[in-house]
Amino acid sequence: MESVGVVVVGAGAAGLMAGITAAGEGARVVALDSQAKLGAKILVSGGGRCNITNHSVAPHHFHGGPQPFIASVLRRYPNRAVRAFFESRGVSLKVEETGKLFPVSDSARDVLAALLAEASRVGLEIRRQAEVRALKRGPHDHYRVRTSDGDLEAASVILCTGGLALPKSGSRGAGYEMASALGHRLVPTSPALTPLIGHFPRAEELSGVSLQASLRLHPRSGKRVDYTGSILFTHFGYSGPAVLNISRHWIREGIPAPSLHACFLPGTPPEEVREWLLKGARAHPRQGIVAYLAQRLPRSLARGLGCLAGLPEGRVLGELTRPERVALLAALTDCALPLEGHRGYAKAEATAGGVPLEEVDSETLQSQLSPGLFLAGEVMDVDGMLGGYNFQWAWSSGVVAGRAAARYALGQSPE
Repeated sequence: MESVGVVVVGAGAAGLMAGITAAGEGARVVALDSQAKLGAKILVSGGGRCNITNHSVAPHHFHGGPQPFIASVLRRYPNRAVRAFFESRGVSLKVEETGKLFPVSDSARDVLAALLAEASRVGLEIRRQAEVRALKRGPHDHYRVRTSDGDLEAASVILCTGGLALPKSGSRGAGYEMASALGHRLVPTSPALTPLIGHFPRAEELSGVSLQASLRLHPRSGKRVDYTGSILFTHFGYSGPAVLNISRHWIREGIPAPSLHACFLPGTPPEEVREWLLKGARAHPRQGIVAYLAQRLPRSLARGLGCLAGLPEGRVLGELTRPERVALLAALTDCALPLEGHRGYAKAEATAGGVPLEEVDSETLQSQLSPGLFLAGEVMDVDGMLGGYNFQWAWSSGVVAGRAAARYALGQSPE
């Protein structure tokens, strides 16, 4: 059986960063990945541009486990360190208006190439198409890793297998099974950052329309969840940053999920909208409702909102009854979106749930239950908002776990 210092299971963003860090500490490191081509999620993220991190990163940008735990990991490898890492390796970065950081080249391939070049430089051995079939504690507290490419013995192991999002990239939840076999519980998983399915009135006209909106969810337990941002109407329902961010909360409420409400005039109090409607009725009584709403909204959305409010086709401002005006105001500022479901893991950008953080050491990311086992990335119960936060978690947790796992393998204190 081949003996190595550290085995990294999974060579995605977290796995590559963990392996690079561990090898840089002087350990012999082998990274195993089930896929023939590495970095699928890196290459498709951000529309092929790879949103590496964000200009502003704080624990409140993440969900799942306790915020102090997340803060501890982010502090050990913050966003400025991520920027310095890539720029010192030839990937110039730019900060966009949203705060997202992308390569100046707008090419995710440059990000992956930099990681693979650094892996080669520090001596990280990457074995592709090496599926891990079993992970067990062996004699002397070493780990036995049974793979499709042969067996390994390692002083420490880092689980970087990702979650269940985007299964075509190879993420199929294998890390959850390995962690469970070594005694860990699992916080139930669900898709995060995934589009929602629903049929809004006049959907055939609305498909492709994008606008700013505020979304609001009242969970059955806990405080209200709000997101303001772009919402995109599609042929199947809804997408866009605001929808993707709130999707994980809606999905985790279970069935039947509570109503998701939208304000299509964000920043304008309902009372002001009411006065705007009354003013229109006084000044332009013969003007059609759709034409009047189209002054501030896409015309196709105005038609759909008229349908939701139950207004007859061709209704004019001066004919609005008080109940109709109340219904139209609700459609504009407190619209319950027609929802039927979500696009699932196939279209999700992250996974909510995973190994609970209370079973992991916040300073080293070593398992509290299985010494020598370390975790990084999405396999833990942490998922970030849209905007580069999930990559930031991958880089930060990868560095923390990689450093500690190497020191553990070398007989040093992992802290």
